[in-house]
Amino acid sequence: MIPTIAEAARRIAARELSPVELVTDCLQRAERLNPTLHAFIRLTGDEAMAQARAAEARIMREGPRGPLDGIPVAHKDIYETAGVPTTGHSRVLEDYVPKRDAAVVRKWAEAGAISLGKLATHEFAWGGPSFDLPWPPARNPWDPERFTGGSSSGTGAAVAAGMILGGTGSDTGGSIRAPASLCGIAGIKPTYGLCSRVGVLPLAHSLDTTGPLAWTAEDCAILLQAMAGHDPEDPSSADRPAPDLLSGLNDGVKGLRIGMVRHFHEDDLAASDAMRKAVEHAAETLRGLGASVEEVRLPSLHDFNAAGWLILAAEAYAVHEEWLRTRLRDYGEILRERLALASLITAGDYVQAQRRRRELCAAVAAVMARCDLLLTAAQPGEARPIGQVGKWASFETPGLTMPFNLTGQPAAVVGAGFGEGGLPVGVQIVGRPFEDATVLRAAHAFERATEWRQRRPALAALM
Repeated sequence: MIPTIAEAARRIAARELSPVELVTDCLQRAERLNPTLHAFIRLTGDEAMAQARAAEARIMREGPRGPLDGIPVAHKDIYETAGVPTTGHSRVLEDYVPKRDAAVVRKWAEAGAISLGKLATHEFAWGGPSFDLPWPPARNPWDPERFTGGSSSGTGAAVAAGMILGGTGSDTGGSIRAPASLCGIAGIKPTYGLCSRVGVLPLAHSLDTTGPLAWTAEDCAILLQAMAGHDPEDPSSADRPAPDLLSGLNDGVKGLRIGMVRHFHEDDLAASDAMRKAVEHAAETLRGLGASVEEVRLPSLHDFNAAGWLILAAEAYAVHEEWLRTRLRDYGEILRERLALASLITAGDYVQAQRRRRELCAAVAAVMARCDLLLTAAQPGEARPIGQVGKWASFETPGLTMPFNLTGQPAAVVGAGFGEGGLPVGVQIVGRPFEDATVLRAAHAFERATEWRQRRPALAALM
């Protein structure tokens, strides 16, 4: 049985579980499943085993440093790792070996987490799923013919398959929350500025956020606690004390005011039956736990996405402009054509999108003045066949996640049911800026009150 981070930490502290045994089990599972799921670009098994042996010896002498000591994780391949290639899943950086770790990689290592390697992503966190890159796209463990969501695709697949207990993701328009929903796990896009982005390949500077994915909201809280905090090297980093995400995690939702944004997934976007039922079930469950749940209205999902994707595209082009001039054909087709389209955006377009962003943020803030949390769908429905995800998919259908990249609010996704073909669906819980602890508390309460965390993908046929 695959333990959660919280369970493994308790057993390691009680000396009932060895980090060496845990890492060995995860590596063996990864070696069996990765040829089908392609979650890892690179496994660093020898280094992981050396770290596990060192962690075990240290824990036997001194006890664990904390709940991440001896826990197997891995990093999305836009996080720089000293001495280990960081490619962005792109031919452009195929041979790039950083000299130092990203800030988040370093912080997890200092907490005792053991990295098993680097995880697949969409090319530079935007171009995918692509089949013309040096590595294939990740596959969904619930059905390898299905999409994982992106761009934290490898992290979603690896966590769902039990290859790792948690991993890093990034979220610029939904790249943590989409894999969480489609792979049936938990993930949180923290408040913008809560976690350092130093050493993480950029996509769009005013939207990029680093955060974790894991099997449960509790595990995400443990991982995020070790990620959060001010970093003077990151201009976007909030200069405020790191929040306490763990002490109140079990406090429940009694008395919380939750606004249900039904029009996002019923009027603005026609979500699947399973997704609509999941949101209704989540509302009923949270109400039963003592929260008040009332319907609220935000601006149209189409307005959020028009502003958000224009900003993302313009800022992504600024990041890649020089390489596009000198190494155009080294990009995969999807990212190359998306960036080519982005090159046509004018300064006036960008300024108007940022102006509209301020108006949308003000509208959401007015609703949040009377709500502690928002509840809505995480994705339009269950995972699609991977071959049916087109290059313009994010432009053609408004995303349910982009609104909260624009506002910078914390937003978590947790599993909330199953639909067509036994594929998972998730709901999205959103809080006020820097109230990440409240988001995680509500997500944890929902998970404890439901049965969805008891069901994992049936992987025997893939081993």
